Amino acid sequence: MHDTTKDAHWHEPKGGRNAGFGNFTRPRLPYDIFMEEEGVPVFRGIGCARVHDLPMAPWKRLGGRGSYIQLFGTEGLWGMYAVEVPARAALNVERHLYEKIVLVVEGRGSTEVWQEGQTKRHVFEWQKGSLFTIPLNAFHSVVNASSAPALLVCGTSAPNVMNLIDNAGFVFDCPHAFSERFSGADDFFKPNEDVEPDPVRGLAMRRTNLIPDVIHTELPLDNRRSPGYRRMEPSMAKNRFYQFVGQYETGRYSKAHKHHSTAVLICLKGNGYTYTWPESLGASPWRDGKAEKVLRQDYEYGGFVSAAPMSGDWFHQHFGIAKEGLRVLAWHGPNNHPALKAGRPGEKLKDIWSMDIDRGGAAIPYRLEDPALRREYEDALSREGMTSRMNPKLYEADGGVVDDNHGGP
Repeated sequence: MHDTTKDAHWHEPKGGRNAGFGNFTRPRLPYDIFMEEEGVPVFRGIGCARVHDLPMAPWKRLGGRGSYIQLFGTEGLWGMYAVEVPARAALNVERHLYEKIVLVVEGRGSTEVWQEGQTKRHVFEWQKGSLFTIPLNAFHSVVNASSAPALLVCGTSAPNVMNLIDNAGFVFDCPHAFSERFSGADDFFKPNEDVEPDPVRGLAMRRTNLIPDVIHTELPLDNRRSPGYRRMEPSMAKNRFYQFVGQYETGRYSKAHKHHSTAVLICLKGNGYTYTWPESLGASPWRDGKAEKVLRQDYEYGGFVSAAPMSGDWFHQHFGIAKEGLRVLAWHGPNNHPALKAGRPGEKLKDIWSMDIDRGGAAIPYRLEDPALRREYEDALSREGMTSRMNPKLYEADGGVVDDNHGGP
């Protein structure tokens, strides 16, 4: 049987062969086509040292200059872009059926937010380091109050929505008001500093739609990635877009760990580098003569890296080499964090991402990591006039308790 139209028709395979081409090129999804038609650059890679250095072009729809960012491992799972707000001007008013998180990299200004049919506009101010959300499908206007362009980095669920609906008119012009996401309460954009356990894993979380200065906001002790590691999850506007802020102490670095793709780290304070490599290379690729297959990304304030690129389950390890420590904002997109993925409701899970691989987890304990990492880190600190604060006990067989303040690794 075959198609009888004048287009190319299909033939059944003969001689025991399989149907199809065998080799094929991955097709462009609706979001890929949408990005290309926007007329701005699309940056692809595992990361960038500084978002300031990305090529940007005039963006007709938004009214500023900008660039899409599609890091390896995030394709189709969530979206990211950078946009400049012109000096003493505003971006075009927009609304959309996808979630959006905004990090202010440079500048100061204000944002107005309102719903379809609402006369009252909610206005809040922002500055360098502010982190806020735009409620789902709410109108918003972003205004730059300074005499230089403001630089914003945005994370969105646009690919998830566009690849499903495939109709930009509906995505950008749907009249429905999601009042359960944006009630119009007077204090909606009032910062909330209360810390509570997140309902899934019991980690530190703040329900707030605006953090005025995420670079310097206080972070509770966590200890899960390294001794003295601090961490907090901003939960904003009932978004499915998952994020957290983490900080490594000066002179201490994270364990290597693995998980699904989608995680992107944005440097908020300090500078450093990340190594990432496929799980198949094992725990010690340098010692095993496979160093050429390891990827490295250096970054400073405003830089970013895809922690587990390509097909996911890549080990990745983060090293801060600045006196003020290393603080990062981690974006995973909607429902992408491995602890939040779909499964059987009520299924019992373990926080394997903080457990060592020899105990059934996904982290390489310091005692089993490649020795080249420790030597390089100590050399990097020395060049900056610092010394390592990694307790030698961490590299011993039991990896025991470091001290009363920082607990175990």
